[in-house]
Amino acid sequence: MKIGILGTGFMGKNLTRKLAAAGHEVKVANSRGPETIAPDVLETGAQAATAEEALKEAEVVILAMPHTGFDKIRPLVAALPEHVVVIDISNYFPGRDGVNPELEAGKVESEWVRDYFGRPVTKAWNNIGMVSFETRGKPKGDPDRIALPVAGDRKQDRDVALKLVEDTGFDGFDAGMLADSWRQQPGSPVYITDLNHDELGPALASAERERLPRRRDLSAEVFAERVGERASPDADTVVRIARALFM
Repeated sequence: MKIGILGTGFMGKNLTRKLAAAGHEVKVANSRGPETIAPDVLETGAQAATAEEALKEAEVVILAMPHTGFDKIRPLVAALPEHVVVIDISNYFPGRDGVNPELEAGKVESEWVRDYFGRPVTKAWNNIGMVSFETRGKPKGDPDRIALPVAGDRKQDRDVALKLVEDTGFDGFDAGMLADSWRQQPGSPVYITDLNHDELGPALASAERERLPRRRDLSAEVFAERVGERASPDADTVVRIARALFM
């Protein structure tokens, strides 16, 4: 597929590498220009591009950036043809993104993203920790393969996202409509807990919506105390702490 990825942070970089290695035609852009994209991001065959070039003729667009970057790309994403699958991988952290009154009032994060851009979006890859995403992908059929939920209002979009999740080394799990994607937001039992396909469904069902923001903020405090701001421990430590806090 023709895929445009906006963002070259940790997740954007690894999505670019994994999806290009899986045979997709990937163009990747950041806010600083294609000349600033590191060679290792492109080593599996992706092309560096401007945001406009990355979105041109794309069948799938992946938003691999925090909410603070949305303003610059809003006109481009809003103008995409209706059939283009837009995948949101973002998570809301008020300490990083600033306070969003709608989200603080309980609006589902990806419904806010959908309304912000004025077009359908699908939620995927937001619940996997950075280190696990880079290092813990496994071949299909492996009993220890981690499963990732995909939510969206158009089944055809979910089907595309599920296939792409599979291509990055994880089992895709159809989590239904976007209104239910709060179940995979930070603080939920499936957030950075590295569950397999059989474990994921019950964990999604057990999520308690009103408890998510406090658990999210508590986990941010725990990780910051352990390794500092904007850093991540090893994958085993992340999963151990997340399961203790969220499950």
